[in-house]
Amino acid sequence: MLFPAAFSFFLSWWGTLLLAALDSSMLFFLPFGIDAVVIYMAARNHELFWLYPTLAMTGSAVGAALTFWFGEKAGEHGLERLVSARRLERMRGKVRESGAIAMALPALLPPPFPLTPFILTCGALAVDRTRFFLTFSAMRLLRFGIEATLARRYGRGILRVLQSDSFQFVVLAFIIVALMGTTVSAALLWRSTRTRRPSTS
Repeated sequence: MLFPAAFSFFLSWWGTLLLAALDSSMLFFLPFGIDAVVIYMAARNHELFWLYPTLAMTGSAVGAALTFWFGEKAGEHGLERLVSARRLERMRGKVRESGAIAMALPALLPPPFPLTPFILTCGALAVDRTRFFLTFSAMRLLRFGIEATLARRYGRGILRVLQSDSFQFVVLAFIIVALMGTTVSAALLWRSTRTRRPSTS
């Protein structure tokens, strides 16, 4: 089965923690990857269904902390190299006008909502760290907790879907997207941190 084979590295407590951290970082792109792992693990291990949302929330907070820190270092000017001007202006307005609501929603919303650019923007705009991470962690825990609870309730049916042939093709497509997205993210990060040497001519 492709799903367990492709994600076997992450199908453990430490794998869930690591994938969640990568999911909130700038160098990894796998839409619904951490959600799929939380659902799969909770459906497979009913007794420990509560553990995986906690691990996913913790890992997400660690990854977000690194992204937030990079946003602080880059500042608004440096952020323009990583985020398009239109998207940056839109997120800047949401952060400044909506406050806690703006910080909460991205942690709940699934892809294709741009979570990483939002975290970067919050860091660049010097949003209060304590407020940001308390809100972010609470919303991530809520999101993963709902998924794990539903997975525990409908575990057998969910496992049948995850192990079906049709879902294997979905997994393969997501892996391809992940490789492409990760490559693009790494290229953008390298370009943003590259030192431009002054012309000697």
